[in-house]
Amino acid sequence: SYHVVVTGEGIEEADSGVFEVDRRKISQDLFITVRRINETNSNQMGLGSPSVAAVDLNVPDRARKDFDKAIESMARHDWTSALQQLNRAISAYPQYALAYNNLAAVYGHMNDPVRQREALEKAIELNDHLVPALVNLAKLCFQDGNSARAETLLEKASRADPNNPATMTMLAQAQLLNKHFDAAIASAHNVHTMPHQNFAVIHYIAARALERESRLQDALAELKVFLTEEPRGARADHVREEVGKIQHAQR
Repeated sequence: SYHVVVTGEGIEEADSGVFEVDRRKISQDLFITVRRINETNSNQMGLGSPSVAAVDLNVPDRARKDFDKAIESMARHDWTSALQQLNRAISAYPQYALAYNNLAAVYGHMNDPVRQREALEKAIELNDHLVPALVNLAKLCFQDGNSARAETLLEKASRADPNNPATMTMLAQAQLLNKHFDAAIASAHNVHTMPHQNFAVIHYIAARALERESRLQDALAELKVFLTEEPRGARADHVREEVGKIQHAQR
């Protein structure tokens, strides 16, 4: 059981409440409504604040209220209501990039991949630095076998959010698939410098890239780091087999 607390400059603290993580699932969505603090200088960015797209600064209250209601509906898995509320938000503010990103998530749960992709493309058209939309579209590209487009999208997402190990790991995976081995190794090393619990797979990606460059000793070192971070499970068993093969080849 876990709970997520969201804090930050200009927003009220939000708590998800206790929820359970299902280990059988590859991924799990959690939606939390975060509200801004009404301050006299709320429209001014403080020093050191991340950049904000202009389209996100001008959202009218009516559209924002519908957007918040949609998030609450998504948390209840009420996709029909969420769809209606997001469409109302977009009708009130057609430049609402975040609403398009959430609309894509709704279409994904409603098994409508065509509209899901259209919504993500529109979100990025409105805000080409919107990391969630870039990452979500990259995931669709992976599913379609378009790792080249996925790499381009994830490069942009990583520039916008350089300290996100999940995005950087996906980028390394795309680089490996596209045979950009030096880039994959560099991305893996970047992840290793961050707190990356539950991302031991980055060392496996680095090892595969190093193997392609015939750097077997370095690949072996990455696989051993993987085993220190993820010593049990099917992936660990597979990595042990890889370690054995490399050690045998070096004799």
